[in-house]
Amino acid sequence: MNATLKLLTDRASCRVFKNKRVPAAVVDKLVEAGIHAPTGGNLQPYSIIKIERPAARKKLAKLCWQEFLAKAPLHFVFCVDLHRHKRWARLENAPYSADRSLRPFWIAIQDTIICAQNMCVAADALGLGSVYIGPVFDSMAQIRRMCRLPKGVVPVISLAVGYPKVKPPRRKRLPAALLAHSEVYREPTDKELLAAYRKRYEGVTQAITAKDLKVLDSACRVAHNAGFAEKCLKDVKTRGNFNAPQIVFGLHYRADRMLRNTPKQLRMLKTAGLGWAGKRGDTCADHQMTNS
Repeated sequence: MNATLKLLTDRASCRVFKNKRVPAAVVDKLVEAGIHAPTGGNLQPYSIIKIERPAARKKLAKLCWQEFLAKAPLHFVFCVDLHRHKRWARLENAPYSADRSLRPFWIAIQDTIICAQNMCVAADALGLGSVYIGPVFDSMAQIRRMCRLPKGVVPVISLAVGYPKVKPPRRKRLPAALLAHSEVYREPTDKELLAAYRKRYEGVTQAITAKDLKVLDSACRVAHNAGFAEKCLKDVKTRGNFNAPQIVFGLHYRADRMLRNTPKQLRMLKTAGLGWAGKRGDTCADHQMTNS
């Protein structure tokens, strides 16, 4: 297989790192790979915050609720950066509204993630391991203070990097037949869809506890209604365990928490200097919660 394709298909997230610093020359190569990623209009609307100090790594790990992150020797926090463009426009007497418009932010998120992925691939190519950290978004306000981010600079995702103690095995993925479509979206049959997901999550179940039943009940009631909650809990008790999607959407990436956090997250974006994320969005999210 082509070496690049093998690198892409064999890649797996690394969560156990050696106590070994990543040399500055290697860090420079990672950053160079990132800033040469594709970007809309060649504008590069992002900034990369490198974090290496032990105290800062420990704080980031706490903010992202994952203790192992403190042992990763290097972190990159990838941020949408509309502040730099705004300054440039002001200095050159040009009009600017990207920090008050949704579309530029949407494009900037894409560019930021593409930059991060370039650096992720480069890390593997240089013998490093890495893992993406999503909760950066949930701790946006604290991370903005920690990294002294000005208005218009919003943390999107973090990449923890280091030398792996053991090369992690490749994880199962859904088949291309379910994910890749030709010309138009192809709706799989229920049987095909269930077969693909059950193969992907084969053996993934969780024992029933009173606490988890209560959590799942709340997720069902907030995301749907009491009738759905009753149906879901009956399914769990009849089978004798939680199945994969009940674990994923009911206990881990909780459907109720996703809805409840949306107004707060919109307010955080507004505080970060994005004028389009205001009360109108909050009202929409609240309506969704009460009328699902």
